[in-house]
Amino acid sequence: MSPDQLIAFCLFALAASMTPGPNNAMLLASGANFGMRRTVPHMAGVVLGFAFMMACVGAGLGGLFVAFPVLQDVLWATGTVYLIWLAWKIATATGVGGDAARAHPLTFFQAAAFQWVNPKAWTGAVGSISAFAPRGFHAGALAALLGVMLCVNILSVLVWSGAGAGLRRFLDQPRTLRVFNIVMAVLLLASLIPPALDHLGLR
Repeated sequence: MSPDQLIAFCLFALAASMTPGPNNAMLLASGANFGMRRTVPHMAGVVLGFAFMMACVGAGLGGLFVAFPVLQDVLWATGTVYLIWLAWKIATATGVGGDAARAHPLTFFQAAAFQWVNPKAWTGAVGSISAFAPRGFHAGALAALLGVMLCVNILSVLVWSGAGAGLRRFLDQPRTLRVFNIVMAVLLLASLIPPALDHLGLR
């Protein structure tokens, strides 16, 4: 990979990772409800889960979705249902006060598994491979892409979770926390609109 390609991919990775989306909305909510320490497994699951998915796409998994379009429908439906369920969980979370002891952030495996039904994650993984490794699987190029994406994603999860944790002092009242969680749930649901329009061919 040339220096120019590396710089271009760094910019692509920053745009893909740092902009709002399902992962970042959930990390922001988790940081606010549970703090940074309890959100670490969630953060690690996002970073490593996406890296594993990107490696699989680079090794040829993305070709399955071209060969069998029905898999795209299954993925879209599964992701939509799961995101709606997560939005409900966020809207009803009580992490800072009330029933905090019974509330739980996403585990490492839950966050890693979520990448496989996250439309934005698929867009980032497929876009990375198709644009910057267009000739298919190449171990050196894929390793470079994964290295950059890992560093950028670590920065992203720290920023979004940290922003949520920074809000905790303003969310010490149950009513304030509930309003925040409802807003985050609505934003998570709103993130479903662009991929739904694309999938249904409405834009």
